[in-house]
Amino acid sequence: MQYDPTRLTWRKSSYSSGNGQCLEVGDGVQDATPVRDSKNTQGPLLVFRPGSWSAFLTAVKADTFSADA
Repeated sequence: MQYDPTRLTWRKSSYSSGNGQCLEVGDGVQDATPVRDSKNTQGPLLVFRPGSWSAFLTAVKADTFSADA
């Protein structure tokens, strides 16, 4: 499914730090969570289904997420 990023309301992830590695989450999409790089707002989006987004957040909160996984 295609999403027009200009039609979404974007907010910085509460897990983003001040080191320039920030994510923005698009609000207002039913049954999906679009995510983009805050430094490249015209770049590609990652779109998570609800279960995948929940699993990702759980792993981040538990500090068990590995980029190599």
